[in-house]
Amino acid sequence: MKGNQRARGPVTRRRGWHILEAPRDPNVDRENRRKRSTEPRRRAWHILEAPTGEQPAPEPGADYGPALPDDATVNFVLDLTLRIGEVQMASGAGASDVTATILALTSALGMPHCEVDVIFTSITVTCHRGTDMAPVSAVRVVRSRSLDYTRLSETELLVRQITRGRTSAEEAYAALHRITGAPHPYPRWVATLAWGGMAFFITLLIGGTLDLAVGALVISSLVDRLGRLLNKYALPFFFQQAVGGLVATGLATLTVKTGLVPTSFSTLVASAAITVLLSGLSTVSAVQDAITGYNVTAAGRTMETALMSAGLITGVAFALNLAKSFGFPQVEPELPTQTVLTLPVMIVAGAGTAACFALGSYSKLRPLLVAATAGAIGAGVYGGLVLATFDVITASGVAATLVGFCGGVLSRRLKVTPLVVAVSGITPLLPGLSTYRGLYELATQGNGNVSTLMKAVTIGLALAAGVVLGEYLAQPVRTGLGRLERRLAGPRLAGPLRASDGRLE
Repeated sequence: MKGNQRARGPVTRRRGWHILEAPRDPNVDRENRRKRSTEPRRRAWHILEAPTGEQPAPEPGADYGPALPDDATVNFVLDLTLRIGEVQMASGAGASDVTATILALTSALGMPHCEVDVIFTSITVTCHRGTDMAPVSAVRVVRSRSLDYTRLSETELLVRQITRGRTSAEEAYAALHRITGAPHPYPRWVATLAWGGMAFFITLLIGGTLDLAVGALVISSLVDRLGRLLNKYALPFFFQQAVGGLVATGLATLTVKTGLVPTSFSTLVASAAITVLLSGLSTVSAVQDAITGYNVTAAGRTMETALMSAGLITGVAFALNLAKSFGFPQVEPELPTQTVLTLPVMIVAGAGTAACFALGSYSKLRPLLVAATAGAIGAGVYGGLVLATFDVITASGVAATLVGFCGGVLSRRLKVTPLVVAVSGITPLLPGLSTYRGLYELATQGNGNVSTLMKAVTIGLALAAGVVLGEYLAQPVRTGLGRLERRLAGPRLAGPLRASDGRLE
């Protein structure tokens, strides 16, 4: 038997295929083995050819390595991941967050190497399957933007289930369909009252009394209902912002004309309404995209924010010019003076403002409470720094950094998306009063002085940059109490995180 085995010649094993060689001289065979040992090993899914140029049939039952997914499987997984990315983009998540989420999902679902390209209006994913099969690409266009933080939070939970291997692709697809097809957790009138409540607390935050705050609640609620009505007719958001600024400022000025309220009512109510209209802009996401290197998406978000702000400025300036031409009383806006006694009011008003913003964005109870805590922290730190004679830009930046840090450390422990906490927490600090004051100077004085308006823009940028910086500083604390990852992808406000030990959180 041994002689017969030697007569058949040796069997050479190669990666992926077992090739039977014909009998040959032992010296030649030894020389061939030496040459093959010096050849570089080929990786991925490359098929080695036989030495004679003739490809033999594979042996039945042999192991040829990992099987490549077919087109149907790849298309299904890519469609699932694109739909999840669309929910994140529509809710204001940064491009880096969407990219990291899609890569984590494709890896968890067994896809080979994938590339993700995120711009402001679309997401593209390409799955590469080596040189033997054609790559598969899929594109999803993000056509609408909506603040539904319940939908975002539930999608984040679904992402965690997928990355931990607890949910299959088919189950995840069905769950995502239920999440995106479900109605808002609250009726629309609740959201309207929430936006009005936000104006109520902002009025208290900038030094107004309870009766003036009630007036701000009523006017902001009317503006919100008007905006929803205009949205049904598909009016572009630029004109919706212009109408909102015009109506809010005009109603406040007309109310003062009746003599039933003090002249400061127009300033406080208009400033509160401007803050409400500014709160939905994606300034934080634009700054995050710029810092993390997604410049195209950052430019798109910045253009959207600038255009929406321009619409608001147009409406407010037009209302002020009309009031001036009709001889209505005008009161120059003044920044409120901060005292130690007003600090507790600021903390309570900051918590109420953040909670109302979260409620108006359809957040559930737990994110709402965390957002209220972040708003109280931000308003308290801002008020304390102003009392310590810090300028408003520095105070805003430091307070926003603390909000981002606390949100980054605590939110994931409480299973709350950091984006919800960050955006809600800085809402009380938005420069509504500074914006109104700058517009008042442009509309009434006509001297071309834009320093106050530029100061408001600087405050907004300081708030957004502070939130992103706080989230960045929270990464080493969250991922190992000071042990930095070798490769930090940048500040993350949504999506799964990779801990220092390589596990997905």
